[in-house]
Amino acid sequence: MTVLSRLRRPALAAVAVVSVLGLAHAGTAATTATSATAPTYDVYTAPAGLAQDAGEPSLGVDPKTGAAMFQAFTQTAKVTFDDRTSPATATWSDVSYAGAVTSLDPILHTDRATGKTYSSQLLAACSIGSTTTDDGATWTPSTGCGIGTVFDHQTVGAGAYPASLSVLSNPLNAGRAWYYCAQVDVAASCARSDDGGVTFGPAVKTHDALLDGCAGLHGHLRVAPDGTTYLPNFDCNGTVANSVSQDGGLTWTVKPVTGSTTQDESDPSTAVGAKGTVYTGWEDGASDAVGSTPKIAVSTDKGTTWSTPVDVGTAFGIKNVQFPEVIAGDDDRAAFAFLGTTTGGSDQAAGFTGVWHLYVATTYDAGKTWTTVDATPTDPVQRGCIWLAGGSSNCRNLLDFNDIDVDAAGRVLVGYADGCVRACVTTPQTDYATTAGDYREDVGTIARQASGLGLFAANDPAAPVATATATAAPSPSATASGKGKGGKKP
Repeated sequence: MTVLSRLRRPALAAVAVVSVLGLAHAGTAATTATSATAPTYDVYTAPAGLAQDAGEPSLGVDPKTGAAMFQAFTQTAKVTFDDRTSPATATWSDVSYAGAVTSLDPILHTDRATGKTYSSQLLAACSIGSTTTDDGATWTPSTGCGIGTVFDHQTVGAGAYPASLSVLSNPLNAGRAWYYCAQVDVAASCARSDDGGVTFGPAVKTHDALLDGCAGLHGHLRVAPDGTTYLPNFDCNGTVANSVSQDGGLTWTVKPVTGSTTQDESDPSTAVGAKGTVYTGWEDGASDAVGSTPKIAVSTDKGTTWSTPVDVGTAFGIKNVQFPEVIAGDDDRAAFAFLGTTTGGSDQAAGFTGVWHLYVATTYDAGKTWTTVDATPTDPVQRGCIWLAGGSSNCRNLLDFNDIDVDAAGRVLVGYADGCVRACVTTPQTDYATTAGDYREDVGTIARQASGLGLFAANDPAAPVATATATAAPSPSATASGKGKGGKKP
């Protein structure tokens, strides 16, 4: 099935540039986005019959073809964009693996170097796994897991081998190690594949509450260009942390993010720039009764020390956050997407009435400044509570996470489940906890960068941009910018 998607374009985007004290590269100026170069986004909704059950979606971009691979439960969609039009048009195709007939958790990862995609469907102690090198035209079955990787909330990732294991690189694996990780309530473990994701070796524990005080739940695994592997964890003795391996997953070290609090509910997220700068974003605030904020910190020494965490939602008055997702490009460029609302209090409560939007914060100077935009200013992603404690709550429609990636041109793409469609977009209700239908959907959606600076400086526009060196943080304010134009390289 191949159909054009419905494009929803924001009528007006809000932009805030926040300067902060943070890590800097010695001797370089901080390049920050202006209102003319700040990112804007076009929003593409999956067509009827495809990706309509998209709670906790996964998104990956094939750097060779530009196609986005979107996982929605057992369905995998291939989304292609035609940039000859403005805005770009999107075509969604069903390229699902035939063996993916049931799942307890779906996950997908596309390797940025090779374009290979791995699709995983959790089956308790293991998973249904499959790989594709042609954007879903054909699939190769995988064993699905490693011995001992049980039994929940799996993640898959790929990257270069560390130098100590470079001898394992060969034509079969294209020089890429693949990892499959999963967790139980008090621990998590990862297994490595040396044959391109077809089979996996035995699992190795990444953290264990009895040994290091880390609870089990983790975010998406990411591999740095030098082969260092990061698995973000939501609670290690009261802070967010990364389990870090520098030897291909043979051993792991827990490294807390200084100044963070336990992730409020959903997963934290980590990404690594081209030269190893680490960005970790999370939902800060251990008290459900108060709310949470979007915080992010930067490390230049593999997670040993960190910059002061930054709240990138202050200019918009964000008081609750869910689903933080981070991606990096050049070493000093990264994007941090999250759902946010200006309503405080417990977003898990049945009576919560907050209106949620998708926000994306971008740095072009290794975290010294962040430019935050509301990517869906006239189209809420959710109204009311977002339940993350399992079970069958009506507020559980979005499940556990979103996803983010960057294409070869540097455009940021955010994959999310839209829980507010049709009547919900314009018509508030008084009781969202018992309201279903338009108010509790989970439709597969992609926010794609339409203009502004991307994550690869090589694709910046020729016109000069403003430069500034960050000092003390000013009082930020949100200002309006024009809507983005599709079809142009960011």
